[in-house]
Amino acid sequence: MTTSRTAPLRVALVGYGLAGSVFHAPLVTATAGLTLDTVVTSNPERQAQARGEFGDTLRFADSPDALWERAGELDLVVIASPNKTHVPLTTAALEAGLPVVVDKPIAGTAAEARALAALAEQQGLLLSVFQNRRWDNDFRTLKSLIDAGELGEVQRFESRFERWRPALKGGWRESGAPEEIGGLLYDLGSHVVDQALALFGPAATVYAETDVRRPGAEADDDTFIAVSHRSGVRSHLHVSATTAQLGPRFRVLGSSAGYVKYGLDPQEAALREGLRPGASAWGEEPEALWGRLGAGESPLTGGGTPVRTLPGDYPAYYAAIAAALLEGTANPVPALEAAATLDVLEAARRSATEGVLVTL
Repeated sequence: MTTSRTAPLRVALVGYGLAGSVFHAPLVTATAGLTLDTVVTSNPERQAQARGEFGDTLRFADSPDALWERAGELDLVVIASPNKTHVPLTTAALEAGLPVVVDKPIAGTAAEARALAALAEQQGLLLSVFQNRRWDNDFRTLKSLIDAGELGEVQRFESRFERWRPALKGGWRESGAPEEIGGLLYDLGSHVVDQALALFGPAATVYAETDVRRPGAEADDDTFIAVSHRSGVRSHLHVSATTAQLGPRFRVLGSSAGYVKYGLDPQEAALREGLRPGASAWGEEPEALWGRLGAGESPLTGGGTPVRTLPGDYPAYYAAIAAALLEGTANPVPALEAAATLDVLEAARRSATEGVLVTL
């Protein structure tokens, strides 16, 4: 979907909470060919925070409706508002003639995601989903090992996105109201399922267990998803806020070797600390955290060979967005790929509720 747009592309960011302030705004401003033009927030403190970070030339709007009224002054809308607003805001932006990046999950259902993809196609506009964990350091490293044949034929993929958060934080992410699309299944589950599908292809069957463990919690906070891929690979995916002892981020078993990796990608922590892409050794991690590749030995006792972890590269997502808009290159995460992830998440919810294996 080529456009007549020229750099720098003027970007409007809807929402300046965690996603907007920690991820999208810093990554947009670090990307050649993009400039952060407008932030949509009516919160004076957030406006002051954004102005202090990105300068007095930054514009503000109290509501997204103000953006559609001056759509001709913008080239891209980034939607980083609460999950329940993703579908209506994406629809409004596309109908206003603006390309869209929307945070995950793009929608509450796969049908809604496919309807948005169809609208974007009809409008001739880019619609991309911010699945930043495809650019995590461990995921990039694992993909390179698989592509190089270092594991042989992959048979089992174990992925854990676990945290120890015994106290509730509150807010819509922990709400049990269906319209909020809260809970870990749709939050961290969106990441681990997307990674599994990106590596091993479409799902054939889904089985899941979801639990609400913490006192006072309303939404799932300890969830397991088993995916059997059409390729023959089995993925076991864990997301939890109640894990007192964290397991390996990845344990991947192949016909000739396995790869085990502990620890999370460092980019989110760096962004939260105020560091910005372009800083020295961005996305790098210490050698002590490198994963190990081998067969027949435990990595916990020094078995296997250390594999240097490739640097995490969240900036690559927005660089790809700029290239897609300016040069007509590929959309880094098309909406239909996000819809396939939602197929699995919906199947997981049904499986957990009914205690059945769901065939897709």
